[in-house]
Amino acid sequence: MTAITALLLFATWTLILMFVYVGYRVVLVLGMKKPANAWLRGQPADDPPFITRAQHAHLNCLENLPLFAAIVLSAVALGKTPVVDQVGAFVLYARLAQSAVHLIGVSHWLVFIRANFLIIQALLFAYMIWGLLA
Repeated sequence: MTAITALLLFATWTLILMFVYVGYRVVLVLGMKKPANAWLRGQPADDPPFITRAQHAHLNCLENLPLFAAIVLSAVALGKTPVVDQVGAFVLYARLAQSAVHLIGVSHWLVFIRANFLIIQALLFAYMIWGLLA
């Protein structure tokens, strides 16, 4: 898998996570069970735990997607795609694993495991940047 493909799949996964919690909320609004303005920024929501975790997993993806995109697109612009193609898929796999663990729960050990998948992504980002700058 090329890094461009991994980037596209990363963006797709981010979109899927958004559809999970937005879809849930749209159903509530269309069913007239909640007003559309029931979910205000900075205010706690009374969504089921899984929906809340899906939203948080989506937000976690949004934190790293621009960085991954900048690295991959820089590699394309520099003509150095082999550098990112070597590990781009592993960034995606670590992100999918991190999201999956997040969707399962938020116990101490699950958060610890999730953090390790984040560290793996950060190390892969650093590796790719190092390779691009070399």
